[in-house]
Amino acid sequence: MPVRAYIGLGSNLDAPAEQLRSALQALDQIAGTRLVATSALYTSDSLLPGQPRYTNAVAALDTDLAPLALLDALQGIENDQGRVRKERWGPRTLDLDVLLFGDQLIDVPRLKVPHYHLHARPFVLYPLAELVPDDFHLADGRSLAQLLQDCPFVGLERL
Repeated sequence: MPVRAYIGLGSNLDAPAEQLRSALQALDQIAGTRLVATSALYTSDSLLPGQPRYTNAVAALDTDLAPLALLDALQGIENDQGRVRKERWGPRTLDLDVLLFGDQLIDVPRLKVPHYHLHARPFVLYPLAELVPDDFHLADGRSLAQLLQDCPFVGLERL
């Protein structure tokens, strides 16, 4: 039975909105995976000074893949779209993060789910809120409503 996974998308290089649109098409082509829904696109300032603004979105996928197999597929899409991993927080053509994977808590060296910075990133929380029910709770018990209340819609622009 497929698992619902939520994927964060971000880009701040080489026509970011087009990068995200291409990535969404690629997500729908992953074997054993179906793109179910997509949030609106948002722009936000970079977390680090001096970088271009980011464009972000969240996608909901139904997948038969195991979490690390999905992560491998996401990293393949990033690579196909020119992602260069020179520095951890550097500018990028595409960043794809597994935010949530069903109701699983995952803590392995390559993957932490729920995503470890989810609670502090409005550019992830607000697009995610478009795709989940109002009473949604993360696998660790936190409610999305409380996370949104603690992380105001500041610095975001919905496109």
